[in-house]
Amino acid sequence: MKAFQNTDLLDFTKEEHARAMRRAIESVKSELGREYGLIVGGERIKTAEKLASTNPARPSEVIGIFQKASPEVGARALAAAWTAFQTWRDVEPSRRAEFLFRAADALRRRRLEMSAWLVFEVGKTWAEADGDTAEAIDFLEFYGREMLRYAAPQPIVPLPGERNELVYVPLGVGVVIPPWNFPLAIMAGMTMAAVVTGNTVVLKPASDSPTIAAKFMDVLEEIGLPPGVVNFVTGDGSTLGRALVADPRTRFISFTGSKAVGLEINEVAAKVPPGQIWIKRVVVEMGGKDSIVVDSDADVEAAAAGVVASAFGYQGQKCSACSRAIVVDSVYKDFLERVATRVRAIKVGPPDEPGYFMGPVINERAKRTILAYIEKGKTEGVLVAGGEALPGEGNFVAPTVIADVAPKAVIAQEEIFGPVLAVIRAKDFDDALDIANNTEYGLTGAVYTRSRDKIEKAKRRFHVGNLYFNRKCTGALVGVHPFGGFNMSGTDSKAGGRDYLLLFLQAKSVSEKIG
Repeated sequence: MKAFQNTDLLDFTKEEHARAMRRAIESVKSELGREYGLIVGGERIKTAEKLASTNPARPSEVIGIFQKASPEVGARALAAAWTAFQTWRDVEPSRRAEFLFRAADALRRRRLEMSAWLVFEVGKTWAEADGDTAEAIDFLEFYGREMLRYAAPQPIVPLPGERNELVYVPLGVGVVIPPWNFPLAIMAGMTMAAVVTGNTVVLKPASDSPTIAAKFMDVLEEIGLPPGVVNFVTGDGSTLGRALVADPRTRFISFTGSKAVGLEINEVAAKVPPGQIWIKRVVVEMGGKDSIVVDSDADVEAAAAGVVASAFGYQGQKCSACSRAIVVDSVYKDFLERVATRVRAIKVGPPDEPGYFMGPVINERAKRTILAYIEKGKTEGVLVAGGEALPGEGNFVAPTVIADVAPKAVIAQEEIFGPVLAVIRAKDFDDALDIANNTEYGLTGAVYTRSRDKIEKAKRRFHVGNLYFNRKCTGALVGVHPFGGFNMSGTDSKAGGRDYLLLFLQAKSVSEKIG
Protein backbone atom coordinates (compact mmCIF):
# COMPACT_ATOMS: atom_id res chain seq x y z
CA MET A 1 0.00 0.00 0.00
CA LYS A 2 1.22 3.48 -0.85
CA ALA A 3 2.06 5.83 1.99
CA PHE A 4 -0.69 8.31 2.83
CA GLN A 5 -0.67 11.54 0.83
CA ASN A 6 -3.02 14.50 1.09
CA THR A 7 -5.42 15.09 -1.78
CA ASP A 8 -4.42 17.93 -4.10
CA LEU A 9 -6.93 20.79 -4.24
CA LEU A 10 -8.51 21.82 -7.51
CA ASP A 11 -7.57 25.12 -9.15
CA PHE A 12 -10.78 26.72 -10.34
CA THR A 13 -8.91 29.40 -12.28
CA LYS A 14 -8.28 26.58 -14.77
CA GLU A 15 -11.16 26.45 -17.20
CA GLU A 16 -11.36 22.65 -17.20
CA HIS A 17 -12.02 22.60 -13.45
CA ALA A 18 -14.37 25.60 -13.56
CA ARG A 19 -16.37 24.05 -16.40
CA ALA A 20 -16.68 20.75 -14.53
CA MET A 21 -17.80 22.55 -11.38
CA ARG A 22 -20.45 24.49 -13.28
CA ARG A 23 -21.80 21.20 -14.66
CA ALA A 24 -21.92 19.72 -11.15
CA ILE A 25 -23.78 22.75 -9.83
CA GLU A 26 -26.38 22.50 -12.60
CA SER A 27 -26.79 18.77 -11.96
CA VAL A 28 -27.26 19.24 -8.22
CA LYS A 29 -29.66 22.11 -8.80
CA SER A 30 -31.99 19.68 -10.57
CA GLU A 31 -32.13 17.52 -7.40
CA LEU A 32 -32.99 20.26 -4.91
CA GLY A 33 -36.09 19.77 -2.78
CA ARG A 34 -36.08 15.96 -2.65
CA GLU A 35 -37.29 14.14 0.44
CA TYR A 36 -34.93 11.83 2.33
CA GLY A 37 -35.86 9.08 4.77
CA LEU A 38 -34.24 7.97 7.98
CA ILE A 39 -32.07 4.85 7.62
CA VAL A 40 -32.33 2.40 10.52
CA GLY A 41 -30.83 -1.05 10.07
CA GLY A 42 -30.92 -0.52 6.32
CA GLU A 43 -34.64 0.33 6.35
CA ARG A 44 -35.83 3.73 5.12
CA ILE A 45 -38.37 5.29 7.46
CA LYS A 46 -40.58 8.35 7.12
CA THR A 47 -42.30 10.29 9.89
CA ALA A 48 -45.31 12.57 10.02
CA GLU A 49 -43.28 15.62 11.02
CA LYS A 50 -40.70 17.00 8.58
CA LEU A 51 -37.65 19.26 8.63
CA ALA A 52 -36.42 21.40 5.74
CA SER A 53 -32.84 22.28 4.85
CA THR A 54 -32.55 25.56 2.97
CA ASN A 55 -29.92 27.47 1.01
CA PRO A 56 -28.34 30.18 3.20
CA ALA A 57 -27.72 32.28 0.08
CA ARG A 58 -31.39 31.97 -0.94
CA PRO A 59 -33.40 30.87 2.12
CA SER A 60 -36.55 30.40 0.05
CA GLU A 61 -34.78 27.59 -1.83
CA VAL A 62 -35.28 24.18 -0.20
CA ILE A 63 -32.31 21.84 -0.45
CA GLY A 64 -33.96 18.79 1.06
CA ILE A 65 -36.90 17.59 3.15
CA PHE A 66 -36.07 15.38 6.13
CA GLN A 67 -37.85 13.36 8.76
CA LYS A 68 -38.19 14.57 12.34
CA ALA A 69 -37.28 11.46 14.29
CA SER A 70 -38.64 10.99 17.80
CA PRO A 71 -36.60 9.61 20.71
CA GLU A 72 -38.43 6.31 20.12
CA VAL A 73 -37.04 6.13 16.58
CA GLY A 74 -33.63 6.99 17.99
CA ALA A 75 -33.97 4.01 20.34
CA ARG A 76 -34.74 1.79 17.34
CA ALA A 77 -31.58 3.06 15.68
CA LEU A 78 -29.51 2.19 18.75
CA ALA A 79 -31.03 -1.29 18.78
CA ALA A 80 -30.22 -1.76 15.09
CA ALA A 81 -26.65 -0.60 15.71
CA TRP A 82 -26.22 -3.09 18.57
CA THR A 83 -27.52 -5.90 16.37
CA ALA A 84 -25.03 -4.99 13.65
CA PHE A 85 -22.22 -4.70 16.21
CA GLN A 86 -22.46 -8.39 17.08
CA THR A 87 -20.99 -9.28 13.68
CA TRP A 88 -19.20 -6.08 12.66
CA ARG A 89 -16.84 -6.20 15.65
CA ASP A 90 -15.50 -9.56 14.40
CA VAL A 91 -14.86 -8.40 10.83
CA GLU A 92 -11.14 -8.39 10.11
CA PRO A 93 -9.61 -4.91 10.52
CA SER A 94 -8.15 -5.12 7.03
CA ARG A 95 -11.63 -5.67 5.59
CA ARG A 96 -13.07 -2.81 7.64
CA ALA A 97 -10.26 -0.59 6.34
CA GLU A 98 -11.07 -1.65 2.79
CA PHE A 99 -14.54 -0.13 3.18
CA LEU A 100 -12.91 3.22 3.95
CA PHE A 101 -10.64 2.98 0.92
CA ARG A 102 -13.65 2.16 -1.26
CA ALA A 103 -15.58 5.08 0.21
CA ALA A 104 -12.62 7.35 -0.59
CA ASP A 105 -12.65 6.11 -4.19
CA ALA A 106 -16.39 6.78 -4.40
CA LEU A 107 -15.91 10.33 -3.11
CA ARG A 108 -13.19 10.90 -5.70
CA ARG A 109 -15.62 9.90 -8.44
CA ARG A 110 -18.31 12.16 -6.95
CA ARG A 111 -15.95 14.92 -5.83
CA LEU A 112 -17.50 17.83 -7.70
CA GLU A 113 -21.02 16.63 -7.03
CA MET A 114 -20.38 16.55 -3.26
CA SER A 115 -18.73 19.95 -3.42
CA ALA A 116 -21.75 21.34 -5.26
CA TRP A 117 -24.02 20.10 -2.47
CA LEU A 118 -21.76 21.92 0.01
CA VAL A 119 -22.13 25.11 -2.02
CA PHE A 120 -25.92 24.92 -1.91
CA GLU A 121 -26.55 23.60 1.60
CA VAL A 122 -23.97 25.43 3.72
CA GLY A 123 -22.88 28.34 1.51
CA LYS A 124 -19.29 27.31 0.77
CA THR A 125 -17.43 28.91 -2.09
CA TRP A 126 -16.05 26.57 -4.72
CA ALA A 127 -12.57 26.46 -3.16
CA GLU A 128 -13.88 25.99 0.39
CA ALA A 129 -16.23 23.23 -0.76
CA ASP A 130 -13.46 21.42 -2.61
CA GLY A 131 -11.27 21.65 0.49
CA ASP A 132 -14.04 20.05 2.55
CA THR A 133 -14.46 17.18 0.09
CA ALA A 134 -10.71 16.64 -0.24
CA GLU A 135 -10.39 16.49 3.55
CA ALA A 136 -13.13 13.85 3.72
CA ILE A 137 -11.16 11.72 1.25
CA ASP A 138 -8.02 12.24 3.33
CA PHE A 139 -9.72 11.17 6.57
CA LEU A 140 -10.90 7.95 4.96
CA GLU A 141 -7.51 7.13 3.51
CA PHE A 142 -5.64 8.05 6.70
CA TYR A 143 -7.91 6.25 9.16
CA GLY A 144 -7.96 3.12 7.02
CA ARG A 145 -4.17 2.95 7.19
CA GLU A 146 -4.22 3.75 10.90
CA MET A 147 -6.50 0.79 11.58
CA LEU A 148 -4.00 -1.50 9.90
CA ARG A 149 -1.32 -0.11 12.20
CA TYR A 150 -3.39 -0.66 15.34
CA ALA A 151 -4.33 -4.18 14.20
CA ALA A 152 -0.67 -5.16 13.82
CA PRO A 153 1.25 -6.75 16.73
CA GLN A 154 1.85 -4.11 19.38
CA PRO A 155 5.27 -3.72 21.03
CA ILE A 156 5.37 -4.98 24.63
CA VAL A 157 8.19 -6.09 26.91
CA PRO A 158 8.80 -9.86 26.58
CA LEU A 159 8.68 -12.08 29.66
CA PRO A 160 10.16 -15.59 29.73
CA GLY A 161 7.53 -18.27 30.36
CA GLU A 162 4.62 -16.18 29.06
CA ARG A 163 3.13 -15.37 25.69
CA ASN A 164 1.78 -11.81 25.94
CA GLU A 165 -0.03 -9.54 23.56
CA LEU A 166 -1.89 -6.26 23.59
CA VAL A 167 -4.88 -6.00 21.29
CA TYR A 168 -7.27 -3.17 20.59
CA VAL A 169 -11.00 -3.93 20.63
CA PRO A 170 -14.00 -1.73 19.78
CA LEU A 171 -16.16 0.00 22.36
CA GLY A 172 -19.64 -0.77 21.03
CA VAL A 173 -22.33 1.57 19.71
CA GLY A 174 -21.66 5.28 19.48
CA VAL A 175 -23.64 8.41 18.73
CA VAL A 176 -21.93 10.69 16.23
CA ILE A 177 -23.07 14.33 16.13
CA PRO A 178 -21.07 16.31 13.54
CA PRO A 179 -21.17 20.07 12.84
CA TRP A 180 -22.67 21.95 9.90
CA ASN A 181 -19.53 23.92 9.01
CA PHE A 182 -17.55 20.90 7.74
CA PRO A 183 -20.55 18.68 7.06
CA LEU A 184 -18.70 16.24 4.82
CA ALA A 185 -15.12 16.12 6.12
CA ILE A 186 -15.75 16.12 9.86
CA MET A 187 -18.92 14.04 9.54
CA ALA A 188 -17.18 11.38 7.45
CA GLY A 189 -14.08 11.44 9.65
CA MET A 190 -15.97 11.06 12.92
CA THR A 191 -18.30 8.39 11.56
CA MET A 192 -15.78 6.23 9.76
CA ALA A 193 -13.14 6.43 12.51
CA ALA A 194 -15.73 4.74 14.72
CA VAL A 195 -16.66 2.25 12.01
CA VAL A 196 -13.14 1.21 11.02
CA THR A 197 -12.30 0.44 14.65
CA GLY A 198 -15.17 -2.05 14.79
CA ASN A 199 -17.91 0.05 16.32
CA THR A 200 -21.35 0.78 14.92
CA VAL A 201 -22.93 4.20 14.80
CA VAL A 202 -26.07 6.26 15.06
CA LEU A 203 -25.33 9.35 12.97
CA LYS A 204 -27.34 12.48 13.73
CA PRO A 205 -26.18 15.26 11.40
CA ALA A 206 -26.57 18.95 12.14
CA SER A 207 -30.00 20.33 11.28
CA ASP A 208 -28.45 22.83 8.84
CA SER A 209 -26.62 20.16 6.81
CA PRO A 210 -28.51 16.86 6.67
CA THR A 211 -28.37 16.54 2.87
CA ILE A 212 -24.60 16.16 2.85
CA ALA A 213 -24.86 13.31 5.37
CA ALA A 214 -27.67 11.70 3.35
CA LYS A 215 -25.46 11.79 0.26
CA PHE A 216 -22.66 10.17 2.25
CA MET A 217 -25.08 7.43 3.28
CA ASP A 218 -25.60 6.84 -0.45
CA VAL A 219 -21.85 6.33 -0.72
CA LEU A 220 -21.87 3.80 2.12
CA GLU A 221 -24.68 1.87 0.46
CA GLU A 222 -22.83 2.01 -2.86
CA ILE A 223 -19.74 0.39 -1.36
CA GLY A 224 -21.80 -2.32 0.36
CA LEU A 225 -21.32 -1.40 4.02
CA PRO A 226 -23.56 -3.82 5.93
CA PRO A 227 -26.94 -2.47 7.10
CA GLY A 228 -27.00 -1.16 10.65
CA VAL A 229 -23.31 -0.33 10.84
CA VAL A 230 -24.22 3.33 10.24
CA ASN A 231 -27.78 4.41 11.02
CA PHE A 232 -28.96 7.85 9.85
CA VAL A 233 -31.44 9.87 11.94
CA THR A 234 -32.45 13.51 11.73
CA GLY A 235 -34.27 15.55 14.36
CA ASP A 236 -33.99 18.13 17.09
CA GLY A 237 -30.88 18.13 19.21
CA SER A 238 -32.80 19.03 22.35
CA THR A 239 -35.05 15.96 22.08
CA LEU A 240 -33.60 13.30 19.77
CA GLY A 241 -29.97 14.21 20.41
CA ARG A 242 -30.35 14.37 24.17
CA ALA A 243 -32.20 11.03 24.25
CA LEU A 244 -29.45 9.34 22.24
CA VAL A 245 -26.77 10.71 24.54
CA ALA A 246 -28.65 9.69 27.71
CA ASP A 247 -29.59 6.18 26.57
CA PRO A 248 -27.81 3.47 28.63
CA ARG A 249 -27.03 1.55 25.43
CA THR A 250 -24.85 4.40 24.13
CA ARG A 251 -21.21 3.50 24.74
CA PHE A 252 -19.59 6.66 23.39
CA ILE A 253 -20.49 10.07 22.00
CA SER A 254 -18.44 11.91 19.39
CA PHE A 255 -19.47 15.55 19.01
CA THR A 256 -18.16 18.61 17.22
CA GLY A 257 -19.96 21.92 17.68
CA SER A 258 -20.55 24.72 20.15
CA LYS A 259 -19.20 24.96 23.68
CA ALA A 260 -22.70 25.13 25.18
CA VAL A 261 -23.90 21.94 23.50
CA GLY A 262 -20.61 20.12 24.11
CA LEU A 263 -20.75 20.85 27.83
CA GLU A 264 -24.38 19.74 28.00
CA ILE A 265 -23.50 16.46 26.25
CA ASN A 266 -20.65 15.92 28.70
CA GLU A 267 -22.98 16.54 31.64
CA VAL A 268 -25.76 14.26 30.39
CA ALA A 269 -23.32 11.50 29.47
CA ALA A 270 -21.73 11.59 32.93
CA LYS A 271 -24.97 10.42 34.56
CA VAL A 272 -25.36 6.63 34.82
CA PRO A 273 -28.95 5.50 34.23
CA PRO A 274 -30.23 2.09 35.34
CA GLY A 275 -28.92 -0.70 33.15
CA GLN A 276 -25.76 1.10 32.04
CA ILE A 277 -22.63 -0.93 32.79
CA TRP A 278 -19.91 1.46 31.53
CA ILE A 279 -18.69 5.01 31.82
CA LYS A 280 -19.54 6.61 28.50
CA ARG A 281 -16.58 7.87 26.56
CA VAL A 282 -17.11 11.45 25.42
CA VAL A 283 -15.14 13.13 22.65
CA VAL A 284 -16.19 16.76 22.32
CA GLU A 285 -14.55 19.31 20.09
CA MET A 286 -15.98 22.75 20.71
CA GLY A 287 -15.19 26.36 19.95
CA GLY A 288 -12.29 28.74 19.71
CA LYS A 289 -11.33 32.38 20.08
CA ASP A 290 -8.22 32.13 17.99
CA SER A 291 -5.47 34.73 17.83
CA ILE A 292 -2.73 35.65 15.41
CA VAL A 293 0.16 37.54 17.01
CA VAL A 294 2.03 40.01 14.81
CA ASP A 295 5.44 40.89 16.19
CA SER A 296 7.45 44.06 15.59
CA ASP A 297 9.85 42.29 13.22
CA ALA A 298 7.16 40.44 11.25
CA ASP A 299 6.63 40.59 7.49
CA VAL A 300 3.58 42.83 7.89
CA GLU A 301 2.22 42.23 4.39
CA ALA A 302 2.37 38.47 4.87
CA ALA A 303 0.77 38.84 8.30
CA ALA A 304 -2.08 40.92 6.90
CA ALA A 305 -2.70 38.34 4.16
CA GLY A 306 -2.66 35.47 6.67
CA VAL A 307 -4.99 37.21 9.09
CA VAL A 308 -7.54 38.10 6.40
CA ALA A 309 -7.52 34.56 4.98
CA SER A 310 -7.90 33.09 8.48
CA ALA A 311 -10.58 35.53 9.63
CA PHE A 312 -12.83 35.65 6.57
CA GLY A 313 -12.42 32.31 4.78
CA TYR A 314 -15.82 30.60 4.85
CA GLN A 315 -17.24 33.73 6.47
CA GLY A 316 -15.25 33.12 9.65
CA GLN A 317 -17.38 30.04 10.37
CA LYS A 318 -14.48 27.81 11.37
CA CYS A 319 -13.59 26.96 14.94
CA SER A 320 -10.00 27.61 13.82
CA ALA A 321 -10.75 31.06 12.35
CA CYS A 322 -8.70 34.06 13.45
CA SER A 323 -11.05 36.31 15.37
CA ARG A 324 -8.32 38.32 17.13
CA ALA A 325 -5.24 39.96 15.64
CA ILE A 326 -2.87 40.91 18.45
CA VAL A 327 -0.37 43.38 17.04
CA VAL A 328 2.73 44.85 18.66
CA ASP A 329 2.46 48.63 18.89
CA SER A 330 5.32 49.54 16.53
CA VAL A 331 3.65 47.88 13.50
CA TYR A 332 0.02 48.32 14.56
CA LYS A 333 -0.89 51.21 12.25
CA ASP A 334 0.83 49.70 9.20
CA PHE A 335 -0.81 46.33 9.80
CA LEU A 336 -4.28 47.82 10.30
CA GLU A 337 -4.09 49.80 7.06
CA ARG A 338 -3.05 46.72 5.09
CA VAL A 339 -5.82 44.60 6.60
CA ALA A 340 -8.45 47.27 5.97
CA THR A 341 -7.41 47.56 2.30
CA ARG A 342 -7.65 43.81 1.82
CA VAL A 343 -10.99 43.47 3.61
CA ARG A 344 -12.63 46.27 1.65
CA ALA A 345 -11.71 44.41 -1.55
CA ILE A 346 -13.43 41.17 -0.49
CA LYS A 347 -16.31 40.20 -2.77
CA VAL A 348 -19.38 38.72 -1.10
CA GLY A 349 -22.13 36.93 -2.96
CA PRO A 350 -23.95 33.67 -3.76
CA PRO A 351 -21.31 30.93 -3.81
CA ASP A 352 -22.86 28.97 -6.68
CA GLU A 353 -21.48 31.79 -8.80
CA PRO A 354 -17.67 31.96 -9.15
CA GLY A 355 -15.57 34.93 -8.15
CA TYR A 356 -16.72 35.49 -4.58
CA PHE A 357 -14.35 35.09 -1.62
CA MET A 358 -17.23 35.06 0.89
CA GLY A 359 -20.73 33.64 0.81
CA PRO A 360 -23.59 33.77 3.35
CA VAL A 361 -23.53 32.86 7.02
CA ILE A 362 -25.38 29.66 7.78
CA ASN A 363 -28.83 30.93 8.80
CA GLU A 364 -30.89 33.91 9.87
CA ARG A 365 -30.30 33.22 13.57
CA ALA A 366 -26.54 33.28 13.05
CA LYS A 367 -26.85 36.49 11.05
CA ARG A 368 -28.75 38.21 13.87
CA THR A 369 -26.23 37.01 16.46
CA ILE A 370 -23.26 38.22 14.42
CA LEU A 371 -24.85 41.63 13.81
CA ALA A 372 -25.55 41.96 17.55
CA TYR A 373 -21.86 41.31 18.27
CA ILE A 374 -20.91 43.90 15.67
CA GLU A 375 -23.11 46.48 17.35
CA LYS A 376 -21.48 45.63 20.67
CA GLY A 377 -18.08 45.89 19.01
CA LYS A 378 -18.83 49.40 17.78
CA THR A 379 -19.05 50.45 21.43
CA GLU A 380 -15.85 48.58 22.33
CA GLY A 381 -13.61 49.72 19.51
CA VAL A 382 -13.35 51.60 16.22
CA LEU A 383 -15.15 50.23 13.17
CA VAL A 384 -12.62 50.06 10.34
CA ALA A 385 -14.48 48.05 7.70
CA GLY A 386 -17.86 46.40 7.20
CA GLY A 387 -20.25 46.48 10.11
CA GLU A 388 -23.55 45.70 8.43
CA ALA A 389 -25.76 43.15 6.75
CA LEU A 390 -25.64 43.20 2.97
CA PRO A 391 -28.78 43.67 0.87
CA GLY A 392 -30.56 40.77 -0.75
CA GLU A 393 -32.39 37.63 0.24
CA GLY A 394 -29.44 35.69 1.63
CA ASN A 395 -27.79 35.72 5.03
CA PHE A 396 -24.94 37.97 3.96
CA VAL A 397 -22.83 39.94 6.43
CA ALA A 398 -20.04 42.27 5.36
CA PRO A 399 -16.53 41.30 6.47
CA THR A 400 -15.98 43.44 9.55
CA VAL A 401 -12.85 44.78 11.25
CA ILE A 402 -13.00 46.53 14.63
CA ALA A 403 -9.76 48.08 15.89
CA ASP A 404 -8.50 49.33 19.25
CA VAL A 405 -10.32 46.57 21.09
CA ALA A 406 -9.42 45.95 24.73
CA PRO A 407 -8.13 42.43 25.48
CA LYS A 408 -11.05 41.67 27.80
CA ALA A 409 -13.79 43.24 25.68
CA VAL A 410 -16.80 41.08 24.85
CA ILE A 411 -15.89 40.77 21.17
CA ALA A 412 -12.34 39.81 22.20
CA GLN A 413 -13.55 37.01 24.49
CA GLU A 414 -16.73 35.42 23.14
CA GLU A 415 -16.87 33.21 20.07
CA ILE A 416 -18.77 35.04 17.33
CA PHE A 417 -18.46 32.42 14.56
CA GLY A 418 -18.78 34.94 11.78
CA PRO A 419 -16.79 37.41 9.67
CA VAL A 420 -15.69 39.71 12.52
CA LEU A 421 -12.07 40.49 13.38
CA ALA A 422 -11.03 42.30 16.55
CA VAL A 423 -7.64 44.03 16.36
CA ILE A 424 -5.86 44.41 19.70
CA ARG A 425 -2.77 46.51 20.40
CA ALA A 426 0.04 44.92 22.47
CA LYS A 427 2.98 46.70 24.13
CA ASP A 428 5.51 44.06 23.12
CA PHE A 429 5.81 40.37 22.26
CA ASP A 430 5.43 39.13 25.83
CA ASP A 431 2.32 41.23 26.27
CA ALA A 432 0.95 39.83 23.00
CA LEU A 433 1.41 36.26 24.23
CA ASP A 434 -0.29 37.08 27.52
CA ILE A 435 -3.27 38.49 25.62
CA ALA A 436 -3.34 35.48 23.29
CA ASN A 437 -3.74 33.20 26.33
CA ASN A 438 -6.41 35.26 28.09
CA THR A 439 -9.53 33.45 26.83
CA GLU A 440 -11.18 30.23 28.01
CA TYR A 441 -10.36 28.58 24.70
CA GLY A 442 -7.18 27.05 23.33
CA LEU A 443 -7.70 25.77 19.80
CA THR A 444 -5.50 27.42 17.15
CA GLY A 445 -3.09 30.31 17.05
CA ALA A 446 -0.37 31.76 14.87
CA VAL A 447 2.63 34.01 15.26
CA TYR A 448 4.30 36.18 12.63
CA THR A 449 7.90 36.92 13.59
CA ARG A 450 11.39 36.62 12.12
CA SER A 451 12.97 35.94 15.53
CA ARG A 452 13.99 32.36 16.30
CA ASP A 453 14.08 33.15 20.02
CA LYS A 454 10.50 34.42 19.92
CA ILE A 455 9.36 31.38 17.96
CA GLU A 456 10.82 29.14 20.65
CA LYS A 457 9.23 31.24 23.39
CA ALA A 458 5.83 31.04 21.71
CA LYS A 459 6.18 27.26 21.35
CA ARG A 460 6.47 27.06 25.13
CA ARG A 461 3.95 29.72 26.15
CA PHE A 462 1.18 29.97 23.52
CA HIS A 463 -1.34 27.50 24.97
CA VAL A 464 -3.23 26.13 21.97
CA GLY A 465 -3.62 22.70 20.42
CA ASN A 466 -2.55 23.84 16.95
CA LEU A 467 0.13 26.52 16.71
CA TYR A 468 1.45 27.94 13.44
CA PHE A 469 4.30 30.28 12.58
CA ASN A 470 4.38 32.75 9.71
CA ARG A 471 1.24 31.29 8.14
CA LYS A 472 -2.51 31.38 8.67
CA CYS A 473 -4.15 29.57 11.59
CA THR A 474 -6.72 27.69 9.48
CA GLY A 475 -6.30 24.86 7.00
CA ALA A 476 -5.06 21.93 9.09
CA LEU A 477 -4.17 18.98 6.86
CA VAL A 478 -4.99 15.39 7.79
CA GLY A 479 -1.85 13.60 8.94
CA VAL A 480 0.18 16.81 8.84
CA HIS A 481 -1.53 18.91 11.52
CA PRO A 482 -3.43 16.64 13.97
CA PHE A 483 -6.31 18.86 15.06
CA GLY A 484 -7.86 19.56 18.46
CA GLY A 485 -7.67 22.12 21.24
CA PHE A 486 -7.25 22.74 24.94
CA ASN A 487 -9.44 24.15 27.72
CA MET A 488 -13.00 24.96 26.55
CA SER A 489 -12.05 24.08 22.99
CA GLY A 490 -12.67 20.44 23.82
CA THR A 491 -10.94 17.18 24.60
CA ASP A 492 -8.03 17.70 22.19
CA SER A 493 -9.01 14.74 20.03
CA LYS A 494 -6.28 15.37 17.44
CA ALA A 495 -8.45 14.40 14.50
CA GLY A 496 -6.36 13.32 11.56
CA GLY A 497 -3.53 12.23 13.84
CA ARG A 498 -2.03 8.95 15.05
CA ASP A 499 -3.84 9.15 18.41
CA TYR A 500 -7.36 9.63 17.07
CA LEU A 501 -8.48 6.03 16.58
CA LEU A 502 -7.58 5.26 20.20
CA LEU A 503 -10.65 7.29 21.17
CA PHE A 504 -12.83 4.53 19.67
CA LEU A 505 -10.85 1.57 20.99
CA GLN A 506 -10.01 -0.07 24.31
CA ALA A 507 -6.83 -2.01 24.96
CA LYS A 508 -6.94 -5.63 26.10
CA SER A 509 -3.87 -7.32 27.56
CA VAL A 510 -3.75 -11.10 27.03
CA SER A 511 -1.25 -13.38 28.78
CA GLU A 512 -0.71 -17.13 28.40
CA LYS A 513 1.67 -19.20 30.52
CA ILE A 514 3.87 -21.42 28.36
CA GLY A 515 6.46 -24.15 28.94
